[in-house]
Amino acid sequence: MKLEYDLKTYLEKIEKSSSYFSTFIDKDRLAAGVMLLRPGEKDIQTPHENDEVYFVLSGNGFLKIKNKDYSVSKNKLFFVGKNVKHFFHGNSEELKVLYFFGGPDSDDFRFSSVDPYPSFCE
Repeated sequence: MKLEYDLKTYLEKIEKSSSYFSTFIDKDRLAAGVMLLRPGEKDIQTPHENDEVYFVLSGNGFLKIKNKDYSVSKNKLFFVGKNVKHFFHGNSEELKVLYFFGGPDSDDFRFSSVDPYPSFCE
């Protein structure tokens, strides 16, 4: 079992893919990964079946949780409860975020083709 992770490796993986996130720990009771959202790129995640914690590594913008915007900046930490609608938006710099949540990561429920980004935020 791998015990040490270099975020640079996973950020480079994102750079070379069409995805904006990479989950590097995916266990029955814990998942962790990193997200890289470029300015103008939409966060299309859907509510998750597990609680989640976000730690901002760098960048700016907002995290909308339910109907409230929270300012995002380096070293801020956010908790989002399970099944709560949320998404990042409004960043003018690359936004790098480390995420952790209980349970395995499942692309089927984490990200969908539905665009949760309201047009009033554009």
